[in-house]
Amino acid sequence: MWKKWGSLSLSLVIAASLMAGCGSSEDSGEAEGEQAPEATSNLNETGMPIVNEQITLDFFTGKWAGNSSNYDEVLVWDKYQEMSNIDVNFNLVPFETLTEKRNLALAGGDYPDVFYSARVSSAELTRYGPQGVFIPLNDLIDQYAPNFKKLMDENPGIRKGLTMPDGNIYSLPSFYDPNFLSMLIGTPLWINEDWLKQLGMDEPDTIDEFYNYLKAVKETDLNGNGKNDEIPFGGTGITSIIDQVKGAWGLGTKGLGHKFVDVDADTNELRFTKTLPEYKEMLQFMNKLYSEGLIDKEIFTIESSALNAKGQADLLGSTIVPNPDTVMGKDNYIGLAALEGPHGDKLYSHVKVPMVHVGAFAITDKNEHPEATIRWMDHFFGQEGATFFFMGEEGTTYNKNADGELEYIEDITNNPNGLTMDQALTQYFTWTGGSYPGYVKGEYFKGSETLPNSMEAAEKAEPDAVEDIWYNFNFTNEETDFMSSVGKDIHDYIGEMEAKFVNGSASFDEWDTYVETINKMGLDEYMKIYQAAYERYNAS
Repeated sequence: MWKKWGSLSLSLVIAASLMAGCGSSEDSGEAEGEQAPEATSNLNETGMPIVNEQITLDFFTGKWAGNSSNYDEVLVWDKYQEMSNIDVNFNLVPFETLTEKRNLALAGGDYPDVFYSARVSSAELTRYGPQGVFIPLNDLIDQYAPNFKKLMDENPGIRKGLTMPDGNIYSLPSFYDPNFLSMLIGTPLWINEDWLKQLGMDEPDTIDEFYNYLKAVKETDLNGNGKNDEIPFGGTGITSIIDQVKGAWGLGTKGLGHKFVDVDADTNELRFTKTLPEYKEMLQFMNKLYSEGLIDKEIFTIESSALNAKGQADLLGSTIVPNPDTVMGKDNYIGLAALEGPHGDKLYSHVKVPMVHVGAFAITDKNEHPEATIRWMDHFFGQEGATFFFMGEEGTTYNKNADGELEYIEDITNNPNGLTMDQALTQYFTWTGGSYPGYVKGEYFKGSETLPNSMEAAEKAEPDAVEDIWYNFNFTNEETDFMSSVGKDIHDYIGEMEAKFVNGSASFDEWDTYVETINKMGLDEYMKIYQAAYERYNAS
């Protein structure tokens, strides 16, 4: 039986770090397909139950604070145990301490059968997979995971993003339907439609029209309280608005998964975007907004709760949140389409990678039932299992309306005991809070991204949205060492300077020095590594 990771001692971690690694390649070979006959004799290759005689699996499980502290009492897992005949011990680890606990477990060798919703990184898969800690899933997927195999065949980017440098797949992901654009956008650039009408202005279509709207909000008492307290744009940090408007300068051609490198649309070559003249021009526009008081002065320090309070107080002309209706109680916002820039660029680049968490589900060499385990997970990548995971049982947690659409019961949407919808959901499900492995589609996922204004925002963005989204690149151990040291230093320096350029504490006269500093920090090697990873990605 797997011991609690909390009992790991420092001496164990140090001792483990001196060893060549946990497990061996021979271990992974046995788990991949050389199990003794009795290991699969209990297995049903199709249908339910998955096994004839019940088995028990231990899961290291990431937990959102709002979810139940006892997954055994949650409807979806209680019912799935009955269906599958597999008893799962969900050993819950709060997301706040997840990285630390996961690192200790992996370094010390005291880990369970499965890492579930544990945010295992590509670097960890690359490091611990070849050591034998995580078993290769290539053959197991082919033989026992028809739902996921079909999904990979239909979406080649999944295989590219999951294949580690040694050619193996060690995990299953959290995957969003690439056609579910409102989910991939996640947080649109929202504008206060009531104020737009009061000002007699059309919905902004260009970066200049957006500026003019913000300027008008600054100069008008639109909330009618007799105070000059309107905030033209409010957000948490400047990254979100940079990612929203940079497409107006033709930047971000491969989506949000690669914020420092994309492809030049003219040359089809990789380029580092943060030193380009277009990026400087975009930052100058941001500085203009900030210096004229069109961006909330608290943007660099404000928390989400405080931003939402400003929205509730009717102070925001525009913002970037999942949905103002759900987080601020305001239904008078509309999402903007791509804004045309000063040189005619019009790209909606704020589109996430469909494969959100690469290492959402990974089987370890401690697992004596890998075939049954992959079947257990594969169910949730099919239509029936995914609907069950997100919606539960028809007649119990949801019903179909006259149009055939799925709707949660009123006990969830309008709880008689005063529970919020999230609180009511956690009695039945554990997907709230994210990071779960599985397949997300709009027909059965009923988050804020499926509200009418979110869907309308996505519809407006669609004509100019990034089409060829890059999934994650997987680096070798040596490349990871560079990226986590020199690469991180470059990223940190850029983040620091972006803030200074926007708030005016750094002059744009320093731009050449900024570019030169990045070059000296090791940009050439950074781009060589990116190019190598890109070539492997295309070859997967």
